[in-house]
Amino acid sequence: MQKLLALILLVLIIWLQYRILYGENGLSKLESLTVKIEEQREQNAQLEKQNILLRKEVHLLRNNPHVLEEKAREHLGLVKKDEVFYRIIPLDSN
Repeated sequence: MQKLLALILLVLIIWLQYRILYGENGLSKLESLTVKIEEQREQNAQLEKQNILLRKEVHLLRNNPHVLEEKAREHLGLVKKDEVFYRIIPLDSN
């Protein structure tokens, strides 16, 4: 009787250990989730830096007309009246 009880307990312990290590919510799952959390934190930090830079740019565009004019010239190719726009196309190095 004691040997049967010991065998049942041993099987139960082995089964529980297996569930802890390899089960649905086991240590391997915990480790993979920890890695995903760290990757997401890094991505969030990069996006936060990008947001800070964009907020600064928006502030400058709203409060500094020279910056707004520079962006319009750079991205939209706008020119003032009586200005001549020259576009220099580099020669292909091939």
